[in-house]
Amino acid sequence: MSVISTEKIARSCFLITGGAGFIGSHIVAFLLNNGARKVRVLDNLATGLQSNIDLFRDNPAYEFMNGDIRDFDTCKKACEGIDFVSHQAALGSVPRSIKDPVTSNEVNVTGFLNMLTAAKDAGIKAFVYASSSSVYGDEPNLPKVEERVGNPLSPYAVTKKTNELYADVFAKLYGMKVIGYRYFNVFGPRQDPNGPYAAVIPLFVSGILNNTPVYINGDGEQTRDFTYVSNAVQANVLGMLSENDAAFGNVYNVAVGENFSVNFLYESIREMLGEKHEATYREPRAGDIRNSLADISKARELLGYEPSMRFMDGLKDTVDFFREVYTKVS
Repeated sequence: MSVISTEKIARSCFLITGGAGFIGSHIVAFLLNNGARKVRVLDNLATGLQSNIDLFRDNPAYEFMNGDIRDFDTCKKACEGIDFVSHQAALGSVPRSIKDPVTSNEVNVTGFLNMLTAAKDAGIKAFVYASSSSVYGDEPNLPKVEERVGNPLSPYAVTKKTNELYADVFAKLYGMKVIGYRYFNVFGPRQDPNGPYAAVIPLFVSGILNNTPVYINGDGEQTRDFTYVSNAVQANVLGMLSENDAAFGNVYNVAVGENFSVNFLYESIREMLGEKHEATYREPRAGDIRNSLADISKARELLGYEPSMRFMDGLKDTVDFFREVYTKVS
């Protein structure tokens, strides 16, 4: 793994869009904990949580800007005085995009283009952004390699593929230093357990502890490259601070390079909680990919990325976090 330069962090100002969200708030925490000169968060709190950013309010290097990336002037203002941008703001969730493709497009495509243009105009040193493994679509081969993608299976996947196309054009036309990250099922503490598009791990923990129904879509044998959030943080920081010119203008898989079934995930969580709660199986979800596994050799080679947390260790940390959350609630 490349050594992250805390000296460079200490003299730099960062903008994290979507910094009140799950991954964004972990990036903010890392940068502040490593002495960043300034970390500005741009978020409209549509899906981000106030509780995530309350963690930073006493840090003098932290700054919050309540705003929407769909407004270009807001994006321009957010980029003022900033060295590096990590663009995490988006409307996630395949089902949400199927239900409301227009809003997903406004946020994920128009909002992305606004941020990219504002960063270009402000002369940002590097711009990294969240893409998704969903861009692989119906490409059947495993492991997934960056150069081989299929047809998108959801409006969400279309928005993320469009982000990659815009980023590529901006890198070539304007010489911008841009990097995209195809996240593979990122999980960890502070992932939102509430709402119709809640993440599967907090949903499983909540259902098991509260003895409420837990649903598994399809037969549960679909596999995912579950990726602990610290690995996504590492990739973002490595990309922003990279001194390797060859690293830019690319998209990278951010994963561990191992996959596990949803059934195995559920059994592991039950074991960790010491509970026998049975899951309910239902119809497969529209737009879902059957199997997912990443090749991470490109990120290793060009960014020095090396997953610092494996699946089971990360799962234990996450289950412990949510066990405490739900115990406090009850």
